[in-house]
Amino acid sequence: MNQTQSQTRTRSGAVDMINGPILGSLIIFALPILGSNIFQQLYNTMDTLIVGNFLGDVSLAAIGVCTPIYDLLVGFGLGIGNGLAIVTARSYGSGDRELLKRSVATSVVIGIAVSAVLTVFAQIFLYPLLQLLNTPVEIIDEAYSYIVTITRFIIVMFAYNLCAGLLRAVGNSFMPLIFLVFSSCVNIVLDIFFITKLNMGVRGAAIATVIAQGISVALCIVYIARKSRILVPEKKDFAVDSGLYCEMLGQGFSMGFMSSIVSAGSVILQYGINGLGYLTIAGHTAARKLYLFSIMPVSAMSMAFSTFVSQNRGADRGDRIIRATKVVYLYSVVVTVLITAVTWVFSPMLVRVVSGSSEPVVLENAVNYLRFCSPFYAVLGWLGSTRNALQGLGQKLLPLVSSVIELVGKILFVVILIPRFAYAAVILCEPVIWCVMTAQLVYSFVHNPYIREWNSRVKDGKCL
Repeated sequence: MNQTQSQTRTRSGAVDMINGPILGSLIIFALPILGSNIFQQLYNTMDTLIVGNFLGDVSLAAIGVCTPIYDLLVGFGLGIGNGLAIVTARSYGSGDRELLKRSVATSVVIGIAVSAVLTVFAQIFLYPLLQLLNTPVEIIDEAYSYIVTITRFIIVMFAYNLCAGLLRAVGNSFMPLIFLVFSSCVNIVLDIFFITKLNMGVRGAAIATVIAQGISVALCIVYIARKSRILVPEKKDFAVDSGLYCEMLGQGFSMGFMSSIVSAGSVILQYGINGLGYLTIAGHTAARKLYLFSIMPVSAMSMAFSTFVSQNRGADRGDRIIRATKVVYLYSVVVTVLITAVTWVFSPMLVRVVSGSSEPVVLENAVNYLRFCSPFYAVLGWLGSTRNALQGLGQKLLPLVSSVIELVGKILFVVILIPRFAYAAVILCEPVIWCVMTAQLVYSFVHNPYIREWNSRVKDGKCL
């Protein structure tokens, strides 16, 4: 890497993924991502709390039935944004500034086009979809008013995910966290104002979300224009390059569909849980909230690893990718041991706080879920980091196969095992599927031509 590149990284606040110490660079880069994940989860909890306390159970249920749809949209948007940014990270690592700017221009065009198509489809199919999900008649109109408002501004959600993904692609994971924290605070204030002062109901909550996301987009754009000019394309960069469009469409849609398939599997699993009674549902809901918090240290590292692999692939530093993979695997094990110890000791207390319940079924099911799943978080860490590594190496199909495995596995559990073994099958479901998915992904990574070539070079002592 030349002196100019090094200075650019320093001025932009980016982490040096190509020459810096592997573990230190990954941890520094992952910490803001971890902060973003934690704050986003806290924000989601606060949003639910505001609606539940000020509008009551009916309005809370109206938002609740929209959650799977919203998760599908957010997952697809986040996946496409991260997928498009992989090409940018790779060109940044190789020092190809021209390709980097063209990749940003192509990302903008693809993002606008995909947002427009999804917006049209959402307006046509949202209400029939709510009916298909057996949404109760008394809340379906209120639910529709919430989700249709958000989907009319899908482009705002896509824009933030793309901007955040591009900043992370050049090693800056800190500023997306700052923008998220600020806009989330704005969202909470607007939620309270629209709901309590303007009496706008759940539609007010939706409008608050859109405005807050719009603010985060504006902040990202201003920051990029002033502090990260390398990401600002020129008019010539928008010239159509069919090869680049094909590569980026494949990369973006691969990660987008991968996220969507995972969300679809969760919806199917929830369908199976719904047949076990409301107390079981309550216990599982509490357990999932705690689960989402507890896996954040491994999921943040997995996201950081995607940028690390992309940049080092662009710089042709396969030796660092191989060493970093071992580091990330070991990190997942160490973190899992700590999380498991905390879970076994504190899960009964945490479940009571989150659920507010004293029902034995609720508490017992939630605690059993957390205690059984927590030792498998290391496998989940290997799964996420290996899948992201394959994406960073340019693989599109193989990571998608793992998501299909998850979807099929959850369907089999819902159809065959949950009716017979009830919630015990739910507890067993994801750890079993994680193991199968990880086996497929690790095999694919080890046999990747680029990794095999570098493994041979490392063994022969032919790399620097």
